[in-house]
Amino acid sequence: MDPKHPALPRGFSALLLIAMILAAVNLRPAVTSLGALLDPVIEDLSMNGFIAGIITGVPPLCFAILGPLAPRLAGKRGPELVVVGAMLAILCGLVLRSLAPNMWVFFIFTALALAGIAVGNILMPVLVKRWFPTKIGLVTGSYTTAVALGASVVAAIAVPVNDALGGAWRGGLALWAIPALIATLIWVVVYFGLRNQITQLQMPAPKTQLIAPVMGPMSRNSTAWWIALFFGAQSTVAYILMGWAPKIFTDFGVDPAYAGALLGVILGVGVPLSFIMPALAAKFSHQGPLVIVNGIAGIVAIAGLLIAPVQGAFIWAVLLGICGSSFPLALTMIGLKAHTAAGVSKLSTFGQSIGYLIAIPGPFLVGALHETTDSWTLPILLIAGLILFQTFTGIMAGRPRFVEDHGVPTRVDA
Repeated sequence: MDPKHPALPRGFSALLLIAMILAAVNLRPAVTSLGALLDPVIEDLSMNGFIAGIITGVPPLCFAILGPLAPRLAGKRGPELVVVGAMLAILCGLVLRSLAPNMWVFFIFTALALAGIAVGNILMPVLVKRWFPTKIGLVTGSYTTAVALGASVVAAIAVPVNDALGGAWRGGLALWAIPALIATLIWVVVYFGLRNQITQLQMPAPKTQLIAPVMGPMSRNSTAWWIALFFGAQSTVAYILMGWAPKIFTDFGVDPAYAGALLGVILGVGVPLSFIMPALAAKFSHQGPLVIVNGIAGIVAIAGLLIAPVQGAFIWAVLLGICGSSFPLALTMIGLKAHTAAGVSKLSTFGQSIGYLIAIPGPFLVGALHETTDSWTLPILLIAGLILFQTFTGIMAGRPRFVEDHGVPTRVDA
């Protein structure tokens, strides 16, 4: 148990875990529901491919900008209150963008929802460490599975649910504010319930301990850069697929409802792999073989999209889902490439912030290429190139090296 925090009553621990799972469920629907309904949104709001590309590229932009700020904000106000604010931002963003009269208002409120997602995404591991320090694996597995399920289920049913509501995209997008409303209400209860626990904290006296070598700036660390490049490459592919995969399949002749379900397949494959991939990665001193397997799956899927996009659509979706397991692999590498918790924290902040910055142009470039060529050939070839880059950087990042390897041991106050 974290010495900074008293043990929570069992019933309240269960409520907190439920609240975390509900928050995690809301960390993807704003993205995947839009991807599934992108065609009618583009048509109704008179967007061109460039604007649609910007909107699909907003998620990594929010993650890159807000990622480093979220821990600072949580340090001042407490992560619990900040998560309440994040859920409220998601709720307001989802409701208000469904009422947007034009594409710019739609863009602003989509960004609001994604800002909440970015903050929530960053703070989930903080809450795990803060309140469940002896059950990190179990609780982390629970909320990451909730993230994957929230993404895949919404992608799979967004179109049929929208059709059942009358076919107007506004109702189809606004519906996903309901889980955000539930999560917000539960988190308000949790926050006030935790206040008594937080005010009773007793800070332990500082202790002196020997830690692993002190690191220099991550920007001068080759291991950190390979991690950042790998994280950026896989994030680029992931957000391109979340934003554009349903439209790509639809334009090739796949039924829109089935195209949305195929995005659900792409994301759903990641549910079991989010458990399997970290366990496998930890058994390898060099994670390159796993990176190569993912890369081969992705390239085969891309070739299939160009040759038989409709006939083999389900197979290509499964293979793209396997390729997408590079996300839990990248997160696992962050933990494996540092000797200490301090090293993991610095590497995570650097790797994810730089990685999401790298990912920003990808969805926009796909939209721009499709707009200028009126074809999906070049955008799909761009995805293939990104998968090759992902594979190369992943092999380099997976080498048995650590960010502290060139530091000097020192004694510090814990």
